[in-house]
Amino acid sequence: MTETTAWKTHLPTALLVLSDGTIIEGTGLGAIGAVEAEICFNTALTGYQEILTDPSYAGQVVTFTFPHIGNIGVNDEDVEGLDADVQSGAIGAIFKAGITDPSNYRAAAHLDNWLKARGIVAMSGIDTRALTVWIRENGMPNAVLAHSPDGKFNIDDLKRRAANWHGLEGLDLAKSATVEKSAPWSQTPWVWDEGNGEHAARDGDIHIVAIDFGVKRNILRLFAGLGCQVTVLPATSSAEEILAHKPDGIFLSNGPGDPAATGIYAVPAIKTLLSGDVPIFGICLGHQILALALGATTVKMHQGHHGANHPVKDHTTGKVEIVSMNHGFAVDGTTLPQGVSETHVSLFDGSNCGLQVNGRPVFSVQHHPEASPGPQDSHYLFRRFINLIREKRGEEALAE
Repeated sequence: MTETTAWKTHLPTALLVLSDGTIIEGTGLGAIGAVEAEICFNTALTGYQEILTDPSYAGQVVTFTFPHIGNIGVNDEDVEGLDADVQSGAIGAIFKAGITDPSNYRAAAHLDNWLKARGIVAMSGIDTRALTVWIRENGMPNAVLAHSPDGKFNIDDLKRRAANWHGLEGLDLAKSATVEKSAPWSQTPWVWDEGNGEHAARDGDIHIVAIDFGVKRNILRLFAGLGCQVTVLPATSSAEEILAHKPDGIFLSNGPGDPAATGIYAVPAIKTLLSGDVPIFGICLGHQILALALGATTVKMHQGHHGANHPVKDHTTGKVEIVSMNHGFAVDGTTLPQGVSETHVSLFDGSNCGLQVNGRPVFSVQHHPEASPGPQDSHYLFRRFINLIREKRGEEALAE
């Protein structure tokens, strides 16, 4: 874009200043202030609260292509970060239309009030689909999103901040998204009109140790819903600390940031774990870090994958699944070493979406099988992991 004001609105109280100097005016919402971030777009029609609280979005502002955001309000059950009171996901949001009053029986608060309480800077009143087209053509830009109710901005300072922000490449964000110490997890998936349940751990239950790089709650719920004991450990845990919990299976979670930077401490631990025989399953960032530990490389994507309508083919079943995606980095499938197979591929761009170690109980996927866009096309992956553990324990397999 040239340095002109695009999609002009009346009395702007919010500005999106791109690193090339482009200024986009809008109406301010949410928290007051200015944040430096990478701007991405998400094509999902629903689930805005889950999107905004997904820790994988740390360091990013989410542009929603669906025009009406806020209709169902927000509630305490749909937060994805482990600490429901701390914002560990997106730091900003961009909407086309203003936020309407909630109209849903589960709504506990208005989205704008919730954004303010969680410190999320937001704006509306711009053509989000035009911004999306620009991102598709030019890539995800570094930018500053600013909200000032009186409409007064220091334009030169905002331009300087946008131009000088370092971006996500080389940035380790998992350390800020992870738990500080080990903790058990027992909450099970939400059931219609009953809410979330609790799994009462029993002797003999499969014990999953989840390495938290920025894990989503619903991933842990699905493990608990399958009758597993779950222990969450910090991202920086060593292989010795992980194995001290005597896991039946090890889960590598999703999370934010550059996998190569995060892998500085995680890759050595995973390499040690790979020398043993404990089954391992990774999702999103966990998939990327596992690939790095196996000798593959990761790359920064042009526009990333963010949405709930992504077709992915599972080569192990021949089926195509509609999945939820949220990643700006990807595993370079051409660098997978001998003995490691590509199991899933994006039908949008052919990028790698899964791998498995041949003859070993180790696999991972790039997409989010715990989400429900299909609505449950990919839930079988959790049962596949549990079956690898049950097979090792000499137990009967679950139906996938």
